[in-house]
Amino acid sequence: MNDSTEHPLRETLLHDALHDHVRESGGNATGPYLVGLADGALRAARRRQRLVRAAVGIAAAAVVATAWVAVADGANRPAHVVQPAAEGTGNTERAALLSILPVTSESERACTHDSGGYTVHASATHPAYCIRADRARGMTDVRVTSAKAGKSSDGTWQVEVTLSSADRDRLATLTGSIAAAPFPRNEFAIVIDGKLWGRPAVTSSITGGRLEIVGAFIGDLTSTTAHDLAHRLDTGR
Repeated sequence: MNDSTEHPLRETLLHDALHDHVRESGGNATGPYLVGLADGALRAARRRQRLVRAAVGIAAAAVVATAWVAVADGANRPAHVVQPAAEGTGNTERAALLSILPVTSESERACTHDSGGYTVHASATHPAYCIRADRARGMTDVRVTSAKAGKSSDGTWQVEVTLSSADRDRLATLTGSIAAAPFPRNEFAIVIDGKLWGRPAVTSSITGGRLEIVGAFIGDLTSTTAHDLAHRLDTGR
């Protein structure tokens, strides 16, 4: 039994006992005083009980209202946490942002801070490189119609990308404009989410709208990174 029901019951028993005592005492001078005390105590206990019940009801309504706001808000913006794939490019549920940019220079060292270049980190087979590209002349927000991971004829992993018809024409124009340039300005940088994923050189315009992403160097991609990247590029359709 909780306090909200226990106290009025106790006061009711005290009230009845006092009334019985007054009746048995034959109505002495203290009788009316005792009856008044008993009646006042009972009224106070019942009023306290009503206040407690009202407070409980208000608290319950507040909890229900808060829960409803949380559900309604969650219905508009569902929470969804995505863990990065092992050895992958990151969030596999978010469409990758693809840019194709003409290379302007290449140096055998990591890029300096705020240089605007893309660093290819050193590995067991190559030193670090800094690749700089021209965003103003390049293609940003490139639309991909399909992306598929697979192995090339030499057994290395790659992602074959097909561009939209509009970007196919843009790619043909861009590669045609750099095909006759001396190395490394006949290369274009494949940049995905701010990271360099390829820098193929061209000798003529690419008109088919298809690219093969192999990494900054051939053999950089693994099965995991290739499938992860293909999925994220395909998500942007």
